[in-house]
Amino acid sequence: MTARLKDMTTGRPVSLIVTFALPLMIGNVFQQLYSVADSMVVGKSLGVSALAGLGASTWPNFIILGILQGLTQGFSILIAQTFGARDERRLKTAVGNSVILSSVSALILLLLGQLLLLPILHLLRTPEEVIPYALLYLRICFIGIPVIAAYNLQASILRALGDGQTPLRAMITASVINVILDLLFVIVLDFGIAGAAAATLIAQFCSCLYCFYYIRKIDLLFLQKEHLHLQKQLVSSMLSTSAPMALQNLLIAAGGMIVQSVVNRFSLLFIAGFTAGSKLHGVLEIATSSFGFAMTTYVGQNLGAKKMDRIHRGVRSALLAAVLTSLVISTVMLLSGRWILSGFVSGTEQEMAQTIDVAYRYLTIMCVCLPILYALYVFRSSLQGMGNTFLPMVSGIAELIMRTSAALILSRYIGETGVFLAEVLAWAGADVVLISSYLFTVRKVSAMLGQSTNRQKTVHP
Repeated sequence: MTARLKDMTTGRPVSLIVTFALPLMIGNVFQQLYSVADSMVVGKSLGVSALAGLGASTWPNFIILGILQGLTQGFSILIAQTFGARDERRLKTAVGNSVILSSVSALILLLLGQLLLLPILHLLRTPEEVIPYALLYLRICFIGIPVIAAYNLQASILRALGDGQTPLRAMITASVINVILDLLFVIVLDFGIAGAAAATLIAQFCSCLYCFYYIRKIDLLFLQKEHLHLQKQLVSSMLSTSAPMALQNLLIAAGGMIVQSVVNRFSLLFIAGFTAGSKLHGVLEIATSSFGFAMTTYVGQNLGAKKMDRIHRGVRSALLAAVLTSLVISTVMLLSGRWILSGFVSGTEQEMAQTIDVAYRYLTIMCVCLPILYALYVFRSSLQGMGNTFLPMVSGIAELIMRTSAALILSRYIGETGVFLAEVLAWAGADVVLISSYLFTVRKVSAMLGQSTNRQKTVHP
């Protein structure tokens, strides 16, 4: 099993980053596949109201997912750094403490999620005819919060050790199961939107089991009781890194919910079109998180090994690769977007035409500006890999301000287009913060490593 682990402190940075990111991209393709499958099956089989209900569930769902991803990815930063520093004892203790903290967080979020669902949907001004669909879908999905936490933690640990293959295979397995169960539960057995939620829940459980099966085979991750005792200093360090990442995702979700509340003021057809466009938004982001995970692992391992020059080279290479990737994806989506969107909607010919028109206008704006988003992920993840999660959180505040300001103000003057621009302006605002933060952090970390090296030379001439 150790063959799947990857030491990223030696070798060509661009090759390491791209080969690490590629499996994650493929995994994201399959992840988006079952997200799109949910929307297509629900939209075609259950109609516009059910599709709008699925859209209304997006941001409440992202709150939980974003918090869990932020926490587990934050825990994995220390794991990547200890792996790069070859500190096996501290690595195992970090993994054990991550398991405990993730379990407690999942139980708290499960309880809060179920209690706050209905108030959140009302806060979003969700239309009454849409609420039953969104509420039922989310209640079933939220039952699986512990499963989501377990998968995210296992995937984050594996990626921190350079293994992008196992999470990829887990995601492919889950995606295939989800699509099959979507068709079975919704179309054949007529379980409605509850069937789509159950299909997603079962698929997530399968991906969790898949990762656990392979983690058991990695000697480096074999834990004993001593590794499962919380250590105050270690927990403090892990939470100081992961809490800002969770808060950052929470801020992004808050902005998205405000945008959704603005969207919900428009017609039902606009809500459905915006939902369809948002699902393809996920396809546009296929490679963003892949580059992000790659850079967090790459920078974390090289920081642990005190190789700052490799961090510089890796960031430059990743930025170029990310921008080129975004241009390719944008071109493909602009050419095939209307055809893909037609698979999401049903109804009269006029309803379908209006819904697709809304979705394609949203998609076009995002495609043209996609390089801004890809640069965001490279810089944000590089900062996080260096252990700086505070400034990326500040970028989340910038996103919140830009996204909500655009949605609330521009929509009053230019209507629907103002809502579409909210996302792009949020990316741009975050980029301004992240690029300047990256340059500041690089100088600071380089100076600290330089001082450390000089002290070592003084002690060991």
